[in-house]
Amino acid sequence: MTGHVNVHETGAIEAVGHKVLALASEDGKITADQVRQAYEAHWNDGSHEHIVQPGMVYISQPTENGTLYGKAELEAMHDVCQELGLTLFLDGARMGYGLMAETNDLTLGDIAGLVDVFYIGGTKVGALFGEAVVICNPAWKKDFRYLIKQKGGMLAKGRLLGIQFDTLFTDGLYYEISRHADELAMRLREAFLKKGYKLRYDSYTNQQFPVMPDAHIDRLKEKYSFEFWEKADDSHSAVRFCTSWATKAEAVDELIHDIELL
Repeated sequence: MTGHVNVHETGAIEAVGHKVLALASEDGKITADQVRQAYEAHWNDGSHEHIVQPGMVYISQPTENGTLYGKAELEAMHDVCQELGLTLFLDGARMGYGLMAETNDLTLGDIAGLVDVFYIGGTKVGALFGEAVVICNPAWKKDFRYLIKQKGGMLAKGRLLGIQFDTLFTDGLYYEISRHADELAMRLREAFLKKGYKLRYDSYTNQQFPVMPDAHIDRLKEKYSFEFWEKADDSHSAVRFCTSWATKAEAVDELIHDIELL
């Protein structure tokens, strides 16, 4: 339900003639069993020709809630997609922050071996623009450049996109700056827990979701930029704090100090 293509892309999938079939989830992750159940529910329906036919599974790593798929979970998803003839796509907009999370057990190579298509986010790790689409299944490569051009995605100066990723993947820069953000986020996580705030999601990535008294949120909003997530009760809300490649340790120190003073 929380996937970016479902909630934050202004109907882009539907605009090109497809439809998002959202699966419910408490922590942002879906399971191989859910995929199987949704697939079987479609084909077991006597009127299935009147219903949108499932064709691809879309997941994010990390999810919108900062949670991570483990290797065993991704392997199970790969297996069910292979069995049912479904394409498996992984959204890697924040992939660096997932790869460098202390609880992560997936490598970039693991991901490439288990999905049909994924992309490596650039803008969230310092690139000026663009993402790198990685097509692992040869069947999807044939007409891809036609689609890029047809949908307005082919840049006249496309080499500028490649230069950014060449730089990010030279001398481990991509991993270094992703680790930087995660380490700062873990300091925030510790500060939130020390203050007694519960965490809406158990995230070890650059996104942290403390549940705070609304009065505390109002005080922090006077000085810091963060996002309202959802109401927890009449006087508490979950909010999202994000660190990034550009976050300075001094800024986190200052925020932690202000949290302690609340």
